[in-house]
Amino acid sequence: MQPDTTPEYYAHPTAVVDEGCEIGAGTKIWHFTHIMPNCRIGRKCNFGQNVVVSPGVILGNNVKVQNNVSIYTGVTCDDDVFLGPSCVFTNVTNPRSAVNRRDQYAKTHVGQGASIGANATIVCGHDIGKFAFIGAGAVVTKNVPDYALVIGNPARQAGWMSEYGHKLSFNAEGLAHCPESGQQYQLRDGLVSRIA
Repeated sequence: MQPDTTPEYYAHPTAVVDEGCEIGAGTKIWHFTHIMPNCRIGRKCNFGQNVVVSPGVILGNNVKVQNNVSIYTGVTCDDDVFLGPSCVFTNVTNPRSAVNRRDQYAKTHVGQGASIGANATIVCGHDIGKFAFIGAGAVVTKNVPDYALVIGNPARQAGWMSEYGHKLSFNAEGLAHCPESGQQYQLRDGLVSRIA
């Protein structure tokens, strides 16, 4: 009798999961999604329809990937990242069809709890800080600090966000609180940190 080799994750019959992938328990991979070789996917992730995850991508636990997202080689995401519908990562700064640059992929790291809005583009080689919030349609062309809200093309900072996704209003002492969670934040030297 053969041992039970049923995976601890779910993949829709139309999804393709290539050899060499590590996929955590409770992850769901939906219609027409392709997870390419040697990806490392954490626990309880969710992939919507028509997602492509290129070879060697690393995603943490509880990463939510909405429909039509492209995650290319060189991207890593920490736990609890949200990737909105049709957002895309790049991995070459100067692509040409006739020039092979597979050995020049630039890396992009997305920090814990960050959200990337629908149709946003993350130009490779730029990191997204933890709990940052990238607005819909933004084109990120530089690093984004922790808790920053960025919008537009090219993306520019338009404020700060709490871990629960609320815009923060800092007082004269550089303190703010999240109206949903009550968490306290401090703005000091142009950077935000959670203090309680």
